[in-house]
Amino acid sequence: MIPMTAQEFYIQGNQHRRNGDYQAAMNAYMEAIALDPESPAVEALRMLQDIMNYYCKDVYNP
Repeated sequence: MIPMTAQEFYIQGNQHRRNGDYQAAMNAYMEAIALDPESPAVEALRMLQDIMNYYCKDVYNP
């Protein structure tokens, strides 16, 4: 099995986000960032965290 690239994790995270699976999206973005700290996943993760902080104050607390 070929390991996924940072770009592939980023794309996967976007797909999860579009499907409403925010936890899986965050996990994929974090994998992308671990492989490439300059990945666009950095901004995507930050935006998703902001959304979660706004809408799910009681549920999401990093």
